[in-house]
Amino acid sequence: MFDIERWQEIFETLSKNKLRTFLTGLSVASGIFILVVLLGFSKGIENGVKSQFEQDATNLITVWTGVTTKGYKGLNPGRYIQMKNDNFEMISQKYADNIEYETSLYAIWGAEVAYKNETGNYRVRGAMPDHQFIENAEIESGRFVNQSDLSENRKVAVIGRKLKQDLFKDEDPIDKNISIFGMNFKVIGVFVDPGGEREEQQAYIPLTTSQKVFNAGDNIRNMLFTVKMSDNFDEAVALSQSMASAVENELKVMHTVSPDDTSAVRVFNTLEEAKQIYSLIATIQGVFWFIGIGTIIAGIVGVGNIMLIIVKERTKEIGIRKALGAMPMSIVSMILQESIFVTMFSGLFGLIAGLALVEIGGPFIEMDFIKHPQVDFNIALTTVFLLVFAGAIAGFIPAYRAAKIKPIVALRDE
Repeated sequence: MFDIERWQEIFETLSKNKLRTFLTGLSVASGIFILVVLLGFSKGIENGVKSQFEQDATNLITVWTGVTTKGYKGLNPGRYIQMKNDNFEMISQKYADNIEYETSLYAIWGAEVAYKNETGNYRVRGAMPDHQFIENAEIESGRFVNQSDLSENRKVAVIGRKLKQDLFKDEDPIDKNISIFGMNFKVIGVFVDPGGEREEQQAYIPLTTSQKVFNAGDNIRNMLFTVKMSDNFDEAVALSQSMASAVENELKVMHTVSPDDTSAVRVFNTLEEAKQIYSLIATIQGVFWFIGIGTIIAGIVGVGNIMLIIVKERTKEIGIRKALGAMPMSIVSMILQESIFVTMFSGLFGLIAGLALVEIGGPFIEMDFIKHPQVDFNIALTTVFLLVFAGAIAGFIPAYRAAKIKPIVALRDE
């Protein structure tokens, strides 16, 4: 342990080199400070990206169609590809072993929805029961659409919390009737969506009901599937990619679409996108670590340099100590303690400053892809200990040189 006199001696020695010590300490502190802030923001980016994916199921395959851009087998380009119930049922049955949740959709944009004197235009989506889990929708009150609703073509609706606030204010909407294009639907539930108010400004009704009341026949607009996840993320991605590609090819064959027509049938795979984005996050974190550690190394080099200068300026003092019987290890210990003091004090100062900035400023940062920057305190503290260890190594070379100085040579030093 260091006694008080030894700490005073270290402080006085470093005080003689105020400017050099200050600049070196500033370099070390800034390195830790920059690393902590960068780690905080990398975590914030990770949180932001995860929150975006949490809005819907991560392992989601979405299918929609458009207009053909190429002629194929005697058919002209410009055909709109209309998906049917049979398309969904065939894919659902063929890939049942790989599917966790599934739904087909028929949506109406800007539908006139009214309750008493309140009226607004909202999206109304015909859906199946699994859609609740695909959208990660939480039922605030009541229930979601069930299979009986579909089988019996019931005129029931599940409304978003924002739609409820717009039309019902503080009134309980359950078992009340809303009007959709003049047709009455009983409200059976209110849902909350991770996507926020934009997703909560809509209503869900049974798919079969939407096809009937909107004269859609057996037309559907989208198909959504979630793939069963495995413990191995790469295997899950491979399965999702394989299924997405197979579904696209199946639909192109059904509707006589050219295999290389990318406009007519479109399949979006969120799991594949998640892998790409998480890989990008890992790259960003690696770059941040590289920058932070590079700055710290520059500080460590500075510590080594100032120790060399201190040893040079104290050569005669070291000679006197050795002439009075000081052992080489005591000389090495003296220099190392000074090196460790600089790195430890500067490192802790940079750590505290960085943590303070992240903790105070983090809650005010709310962007789509940066949320709640935070730092793992254990990682930050471990970094400081590694910094102190590196500082000791940086101080060992000048300390070893000091221990090798012969007393007679040191005493002649000017």
